[in-house]
Amino acid sequence: MTIQFSDLGLSQPVMQALDMQGYKTPTPIQAQAIPPVLEGRDLLGIAQTGTGKTAAFMLPSIDNLRKADNQIPFKSCRMLVLAPTRELAGQIAQSAKDYGALAGLKVHSIVGGTSVNKDRNKLHRGCDILVATPGRLLDLIDQKAFNLDGLEILVLDEADQMLDLGFIHALRRIRELAPAERQTLFFSATMPKQIKELVSGYCKNPAQVSVTPAASTAERIDQYLFMVQQDEKQALLELILSEKHEVPGKFERVLIFTRTKHGADRLVKKLSQVNIPSNAIHGNKSQPQRERALSEFKSAKVPILIATDVAARGIDIPGVSHVINYELPNVPEQYVHRIGRTARAGADGVAIAFCAEDERAYLKDINKQTDASFERLPLPDNFRAVVEGVGPTKPAPKQQRQRVNPKPRGASAERMGKRSDKPRGRSGGNRGGPNRHRGGPKQGGGQRRGGGRGRSQGSSQS
Repeated sequence: MTIQFSDLGLSQPVMQALDMQGYKTPTPIQAQAIPPVLEGRDLLGIAQTGTGKTAAFMLPSIDNLRKADNQIPFKSCRMLVLAPTRELAGQIAQSAKDYGALAGLKVHSIVGGTSVNKDRNKLHRGCDILVATPGRLLDLIDQKAFNLDGLEILVLDEADQMLDLGFIHALRRIRELAPAERQTLFFSATMPKQIKELVSGYCKNPAQVSVTPAASTAERIDQYLFMVQQDEKQALLELILSEKHEVPGKFERVLIFTRTKHGADRLVKKLSQVNIPSNAIHGNKSQPQRERALSEFKSAKVPILIATDVAARGIDIPGVSHVINYELPNVPEQYVHRIGRTARAGADGVAIAFCAEDERAYLKDINKQTDASFERLPLPDNFRAVVEGVGPTKPAPKQQRQRVNPKPRGASAERMGKRSDKPRGRSGGNRGGPNRHRGGPKQGGGQRRGGGRGRSQGSSQS
């Protein structure tokens, strides 16, 4: 018998909001997590990205907030959701508004890259639900503009990525600032040692829900592999995106991952040179730039988005047909999160990996620590010729920079009423005069250089 949302004990306003969203059947993580959360228990949920975790904690929490019916605390919130990235925080906040549309709850979100003054004004009267990135939250707390005194429910979403991004100290501070009497919901896709330590500090006898192995990949994703040289990747990507070399699946929206921010920007520039429009999203982009890139990707106005791992769990956009790992991640779990951007909401997806010789160790780790199963794809015929013809433009050899000699020293001396025809490098009175700002004693340059050589030789002999 298939479980329905109506079987989970959710209130009528929440059920009506789900009907408005067209949701009927809960995912496994939702079916298992909602009942214990409704009971007020702490929860540890292990599930990979894209399995419906947001609804798993937000739906029962909205009901619990309604039942408690407490007033909104001044400069505080009743429920705090911590997220690792701006994009994920924005999506969780929107889901909270959608699910709580008929519950009358006040929802806000605060993230880095936006005006601190606006956030301060926004939170002055408090709110029911706050979705935040850890850094911006602590900024406001340090400025005495916000506190956690009224907190009833604390949620950590994608906790393992918060650790990857260096938020461990921020999470420990927030734990110390939060009231001891609260409900804590802890979600992570993987369970490394540090996560276990955090769970023990945050949760009290939590109910545990695990719907997939810690580092499994989605069943509906077909995974393919190109073994390609580093200097051939650009040409191969151009052939694939321009559909001159066929790969499985029909292109709709393509998400491409690089390891570095500069690599993402460089790839955008290279693709634009062959009339393939794309956008980049990474930590160096401003919040408006990131929002515009996501908006254009979601609407398919620019259906190619190049991202670093900061977006691996912050993009929840249906219709991502392909994920291309232009550069393999050096952390195997990140591969799972990257390809989890496709095959969402019951759809199928395609993941393609480019692996160069110096990335074989990364590939080996991915195969070892995940259930990835790659089908190797052949390179195009005469690919080396293609690379030389349409591949990345090799920079022209740097021309030997000719040293432009300054005006003869005599010209400078002549302007001072003196004349010196001594060749450069010999001692002369002028060396200590107009050029004394060059440093060194006033004696001639030849003596100084000679003396330097003598000292150097002496020191090397000793």
